[in-house]
Amino acid sequence: MKQNLLVDLSKQFAVDIVNLYTEIKENRKSNVLLNQILRSGTSIGANIHEANYAASKADFINKFQIALKECYETDFWLGLFKDTRIITEDEYNDLFAKCSKIRKLLIASITTAKESV
Repeated sequence: MKQNLLVDLSKQFAVDIVNLYTEIKENRKSNVLLNQILRSGTSIGANIHEANYAASKADFINKFQIALKECYETDFWLGLFKDTRIITEDEYNDLFAKCSKIRKLLIASITTAKESV
């Protein structure tokens, strides 16, 4: 259940990041930092999805740990985008809440997986 929730949440978050990227590119001034948040924000879901096909428990944990690191990086970019007014406070709050939920689920899943090794 938690695994499917993570897949679903991370995929929707990636869609939100792609939409944000597209909206900023089209309607606001171009920003070289956009590629950073696009990469980290979509990598979360890609690594969670890839973990479903892990070759071992250690590989599974590693993929989730990479996804967690990408969550932290995305948090950084979101904060920077908010502080520099690239995104609004509302956009930040929405995306930060989604990213935080994914991060908490990843931490719980990693902890559980490590305990069962």
